[in-house]
Order: sequence, then structure tokens, then C-alpha cells
Amino acid sequence: MFDSIMSVLATLNNNVLWGIPMVVLMIGTGVFLLVVTRGVVFTRFNVVMRYTTKTLFHRPNKDELEHGAISPFQAVCTALAATLGTGNIVGVALAVATGGPGAIFWLWLSALAGMVIKYCEVTLSVAYRTRNERGEIVGGPMYYISRGLGTGWLAVLFAIFGFLASFGIGASVQANSLAGSVNATFGIPLPVIGAAVAVLAGLVLIGGIKRISHITEVLVPFAAVFYLIAAFVVLVINAAEIPAAIGMIFRDAFTGTAATGGFVGATVMYACRVGMSRGVFTHEAGMGSAPIAHASADTDHPARQGLWGTFEVFFDSIVMCTITGLVILTSGLWCADPMMSEGAMSSAAFGQSIPGGQYVVTVGLMLFAFATLIAWYYYGEKCVEYLLRGRRGGRVAIRIYQVAYVAMVFAGCVANLDAVWEFADCFNGLMAIPNLIALIALSSVIKRLSQDFFRDPDLRRPRNEDYSDLLTFRDK
Repeated sequence: MFDSIMSVLATLNNNVLWGIPMVVLMIGTGVFLLVVTRGVVFTRFNVVMRYTTKTLFHRPNKDELEHGAISPFQAVCTALAATLGTGNIVGVALAVATGGPGAIFWLWLSALAGMVIKYCEVTLSVAYRTRNERGEIVGGPMYYISRGLGTGWLAVLFAIFGFLASFGIGASVQANSLAGSVNATFGIPLPVIGAAVAVLAGLVLIGGIKRISHITEVLVPFAAVFYLIAAFVVLVINAAEIPAAIGMIFRDAFTGTAATGGFVGATVMYACRVGMSRGVFTHEAGMGSAPIAHASADTDHPARQGLWGTFEVFFDSIVMCTITGLVILTSGLWCADPMMSEGAMSSAAFGQSIPGGQYVVTVGLMLFAFATLIAWYYYGEKCVEYLLRGRRGGRVAIRIYQVAYVAMVFAGCVANLDAVWEFADCFNGLMAIPNLIALIALSSVIKRLSQDFFRDPDLRRPRNEDYSDLLTFRDK
């Protein structure tokens, strides 16, 4: 019975939810929204970078922040905490190992569509956000679906999928990746790792979005800089191989990759499917998870926070994934041993060039996995809160969820999670369906908000400015 369920899930994930239909839906939605917004995230990319990178190191004090809000940088760090990680390190290796160098090109294409989608979903999330009973700012797809479309059942479906996905991709899968990496490198017993990670996670999660955002704004930049410095050292050492690696990416994207060494070969279509699906998996654009964090940002205009969404995908996929891909391609290991796992391939690519380089992947996975773990808890909590809004015992239910999440973290560290991966992938894919429907249906709102903002992006609006005249409300 169990094997039959797993077989059905694997088929559903590979052929529908993370196969060609989802890739087509994602890219199609990206192209549609690109037309609707007149490509502002690309034609005005200078504005995107000016209002993101320029304020990276600005830390507003508590008096500057709106009550119940976090800074825009904290919001993007919380969102990046959930996207950076195994997808950027192991996922890229998987794409190259199965689809060849050309898969990197299709990953880039997925990222370009993702930059548009993430801008739109973050913009809507801020535009339709509201306050909960404790005065905290909350938002996300469930709110712009219910308030903008008036389809409460679709919003409930998204919240259910998000809640269930948090136990998979958020708690157990990330904890398992972290524990497995630490155990393999340092030999620490899994139960000890599990207890330590569960306690640390509990201490962070009990503080809510404020504590989570404070941790991620330190952890994410440190982990990213640590990983990027090591990767740049490897690329400097292998600089002579970079032109050939870039040539392979573009050539194999349109001709396929012939069998060589331990690589069995890949067609153009397969490289396209693998590259795009891995791209969606790493930047999460379209899934609707990151907008939940962005909704809490203290910003003067929904579209201004949307710029951070574009930056998030750019940094995650165009920068991090490209660098990882080049490290793997210049090492030559991608076609050397067909039995080498994707994690081992990434570790070996670093270790081949710099002494102890394999520890870079281990430490990177530890930091990124923990950051992802705590960020996904927040997504799950907001989904539970939405499902129980206005009902007695809501806070008790969230505490129960908190305990269950920490328990799943421990279980993830000590268990074999092949089955959990399938369930996690399934619910991640299911989250995207109601979210993409809402993005298409609310495209006129996105268009109006974009036109209003880009008319004068340098203008700083009053914090309490009302944008209701630009929105469509069907269920207030």
C-alpha cells in the first residue's frame, strides 16, 4: 500500500507538479505578467538595484519601524533564508549531473520568469496585507486571494498546502540535510545533532517574526558571503576553464549533451525540463511562500517591496546558482563518476581546488538549512493563523503547531526521509496552483500599482497612504 502511494506521488511530482506542465504554467505566467507590467523589472533594472543594494546595510531602529513590521532587508533575508540552501548547492549539481551543462541556461531562463513573478506576488502581498488580532502585519497569497478575488475556498486550499509543506520542505527535509552533512563530516551521532538543532530552532521560533528576522538578517548574509568567497577562490584557480564552461552552457542548451566520461548524455528537452524545474525549486517564485515574509516589511509602496522580490530571485538563481554551476563545470567532476551523489560532487569540486574545500559545502549546508528551517516555520504559522482566524483557541493551536514543528525537526535529523521528500515536493507544487491563478486574475491590480510606483520611484510616500483606489476588493 505504502509503495503504491509513493509510486503515485513520484509520478505526480515528476510528470505534473514538477514536470513539463508546471514548467509551462510557470514560464507562461511569467511571460504574461512580463507583458502586463511592460517588463519594468528589466527595463528599469537600475531602479531595482538602486533601491535594494543601496539599502542593504541600512538598519533602521525600532522607532523608525511601523508597529508590527520588520525592515525591508529583514523581510528579504527571511525570504532568502527559505530559498537559499540545498537548491543552490545540491540542486545545481543535480541539474548538471542529469541534464548536462545546458541545464544551467534553462535555469537562467526560469530565473528571468521568476524575477517577474516574484515582483508581482510580493507587490500583491503588501497591497492586500492586514493586521491580525495582536496588531501584527500579515499577508501572503491567502490574503490577496480572499480579499482580492473573494474566493475563500481557494485561499484555504493554499493555506492548507502551505501548512503541510512546512513540515516537509521546512522542518524534516532541511533538518535531515543538515544532520546528514554534519554526521558525514564530523561524525557526531544523529540523535545528538537532532536534539541540538531542535533546541536551537525552538529558541528562535518562540520569538516569532521579530526574532526570526533578526537571526536571518545575520545568518543569511554571513552564509552567502562565506560560500561566495570560497567559490570565487575556486574560480580564480580554475579561471582558464571558465570560457570553455560558459561555452558548454550555451552550446549544450540547444544541441544536447553527448555522452562523455561517466555522463550518459542528455537531450535538449531533458536539459530544459531539468534546468527549469530546478530553477523553480531553488527560487520558489510562483509558490507563494516568500510573499508571506515580505508582507511584514515596513515600506511606503507595495511595488517598492516588490523590487526586493526581484532582487531575491536575481541573487538566488542568477548569482548563487551560476557560481555553483561554474565551480562544478570547471572541476570536470560532473562527467567523471556516474555513481557520485550530487552533494558529494559539490563537495569534491571545492575540495579539488582548495585544501579543506569540502568543508565549505558542509558549513554552507548547515547555515543555509537552519535558516530555511526557521523561515519555513513562519510561513506555516501564518497559514495556520489564517485557517483559524477569529476562532477561539487559535493561539493554543499555533503553540501546538510550534511544538509539532520542533518535534518534526528532531525526527528529520534521525529518520530516512525519502518518502517525506515526495510529500514535500507534492505540497510545494500544489501551493503554486492557487497562487498562479490569483496572479493572473489580479494582473490588472499589479499593472496599476506598477504604473503608480514607476511614475516616480524616487518619491517617498507617507507610511499610511491608502492604495485602495488601485486595488480590487471582493471580500473585505
